[in-house]
Amino acid sequence: MKFSVITFPGSNCDTDCVDVLNRVLKQDVVSVFHTEENLPKNTDCVVLPGGFSYGDYLRSGAIARFSKITNSIIDFANKGGLVIGICNGFQVLCEMGLLEGALTRNKSLSFICDDVYLKVIDNKTPFTSLYKEGEVIRIPIAHGDGRYVNKNTDKNIITFQYCDKNGNITEESNPNGSILNIAGITNKKGNVLGMMPHPERASEALLGNEDGKRLFESVIRSLIKI
Repeated sequence: MKFSVITFPGSNCDTDCVDVLNRVLKQDVVSVFHTEENLPKNTDCVVLPGGFSYGDYLRSGAIARFSKITNSIIDFANKGGLVIGICNGFQVLCEMGLLEGALTRNKSLSFICDDVYLKVIDNKTPFTSLYKEGEVIRIPIAHGDGRYVNKNTDKNIITFQYCDKNGNITEESNPNGSILNIAGITNKKGNVLGMMPHPERASEALLGNEDGKRLFESVIRSLIKI
């Protein structure tokens, strides 16, 4: 499978994604700089990583939305291609219009770097098929603008929700104040995923956590079936 990982000025998790996909999962990975106008041929999945695209000086993801590579990503997604946006990548996908809603300042107004628990709400997507519905997983977060807001939540499908270690979806387990404890969503077609937590940081036993690895393995399995 071929994965294209996009790098914007300020991206800092692109190398993490490349490392997991290439070294850990033995996949073909191409790093694509934002100034490219087209995705590499035979791309199977696009990954928009975390970081601070263009420093997020205007609004998280707002400037990245106008990068040259953007139109190619939108076209790829509209044709059914698989796209993953992680943290800042989630923000960029919302700015692109590939996902409904927006990401705003955390309710604490502080940057949060911590492990959180997620409940798998929808395991029928190309990104979650190797998880069990209702399963509780532990994934790191690292963001200051992770509070998901959306007046029309029915336009997306909730994939992950913040919960406690027992799977209870509570206000206390919601680190950033996201509506409905939303940690990750897909579009209605199910081919575009946006999530604030970082699965690439939980994909290797050496790091003490492999809960995020199955997300990428799910994508690989779905592509093999295609």
